[in-house]
Amino acid sequence: MLGLIAGACAGYLIQADRAPTALPSLSQPVLEQAEGEPEPLSPARDPWLRTEGDLRKLLLKKPAGAKDAEWVESVAGDGWMDLATYAETYKDPAGAYAHEAENEFRRAAVVGWQQGDRTGVEIRLVQYRQEEYAGAAVTNRSNLYWSDRESDSRSSVLPGTEEGRVYVHTRPRTKAGYLPEYHAEAYAWRGDVCLEIYVTGTRPVARATVTRLAERQLERL
Repeated sequence: MLGLIAGACAGYLIQADRAPTALPSLSQPVLEQAEGEPEPLSPARDPWLRTEGDLRKLLLKKPAGAKDAEWVESVAGDGWMDLATYAETYKDPAGAYAHEAENEFRRAAVVGWQQGDRTGVEIRLVQYRQEEYAGAAVTNRSNLYWSDRESDSRSSVLPGTEEGRVYVHTRPRTKAGYLPEYHAEAYAWRGDVCLEIYVTGTRPVARATVTRLAERQLERL
């Protein structure tokens, strides 16, 4: 013990007599500031820029010979749907309003057309703020959940998507005074935008018809 204590004291005295070692300088070389404004990223390098402008411009255009859908003009004549209008398209508007508000609904753009007397098309791009929630993905999963619950629906994967699906309903909806109406839908999402496509007709809607519409719309996103 005495030897250990003596050794420690000797080492301390030797270190105390030495001059302190100088520390390296903390200063850094001065960097020259670049001149001019930084070049903004293009939409090709920043996909979020594509949906920051007029969302209606990303919607598919009405085909030649088709008529504007009266049911779309009556609720969104300018092509925009606010939260209240969007919620009214659900069976439970109050519940849909609360759900979409929680998911940080931002805005929705819509277009629709009628081809002849048999086929109607409606396309919606629903955008979310996504500050705390991935609203587009959440709404897409909700759409898939409710469509899967319908016993007459036949679903398939929408090519090129992770969670996109196409639904074709084999049983028409009937209403007194109206022809039977068949339905088909497609759902997907890209970034902060959820895609909803609805196709109706007096005859069964072909899966290929809905799939082509969805693929073309996703390309524009």
